Amino acid sequence: MAKSKVLVVGGTGYIGKRLVMASIDQGHTTYVLQRPEIGLDMDKLQILLSLKKQGARLIEGSFSDHRSLVDAVRKVDVVICTMSGVHFRTHNILMQLKLVDAIKEAGNVKRFLPSEFGMDPARMGDAIEPGRVTFDEKMRVREAIEDAQIPFTYISANCFAGYFVPNLSQLGTLLPPKHKAYLYGDGNAKAVFMDENDVATYAIKTIDDPRTLNKTVYLRPPENILSQKQLVEMWEKLSGKKLEKISISAQDFLAPLKGMDYASQVGVGHFYHIFYDGCLSNFEIGEEGEEASELYPEVKYTRMDEYMKLYL
Repeated sequence: MAKSKVLVVGGTGYIGKRLVMASIDQGHTTYVLQRPEIGLDMDKLQILLSLKKQGARLIEGSFSDHRSLVDAVRKVDVVICTMSGVHFRTHNILMQLKLVDAIKEAGNVKRFLPSEFGMDPARMGDAIEPGRVTFDEKMRVREAIEDAQIPFTYISANCFAGYFVPNLSQLGTLLPPKHKAYLYGDGNAKAVFMDENDVATYAIKTIDDPRTLNKTVYLRPPENILSQKQLVEMWEKLSGKKLEKISISAQDFLAPLKGMDYASQVGVGHFYHIFYDGCLSNFEIGEEGEEASELYPEVKYTRMDEYMKLYL
């Protein structure tokens, strides 16, 4: 069967550039949307040129020009959107509604992967304010996709390792703590941590797979289902250093929320659900979903002790 042609929207971003490379590596003709809005952003331009050098095809299109989006979509079979949904960078989830309109008009797309790649928003209906805005907006996009009868796959990739693993899930830093680690509650709630390149590999594998059509694919490889306490112990073993552990109750964790800036409030809310509720692992995957490492056992996914070694 011929490999689908792929368009990545948001291809210069943190996960987007990895999806572009995974698509190329798996043999797909791969396009990246080049938006005039990058203006004088030299970093984004250099990423685009680097992706082009590695085999990606650049195609111009703008969210302010509906016709250009339709024309871009008509060149491919699969559209993947990776526009940022985190408030400390840029938050553009609802811009995807314009992309949904373009896909609907084009009428040729066999699969759409919207910008999800985190917690499953369908399971976050009780999320606290203001962090729930992320999930509410993703559900609005899902509703538009399904109303338009666009074939889809939703990717629930859980925690990107770069943001949660080397720092032992400490807020406000990306680097390992040197002397003490704050534990959320008893530190035993299980989360799921993913190497970002593995996220891309699994996501691209789904696009031509009939088993993932109109389903949510959860990235939950068994050896990467870990508690925060296990992460701390893993780092202590690798580094040979013992850390002071300080437990924070749920009440104390949420107490400063109202005094924080908006982006921090959103982030703290997400951390609360991951590390106090255990929202990434406290459910069984039902018939509406699939688990990636079971579908694709050939993928040799990165274990988190290996991921940590770069930070020694």
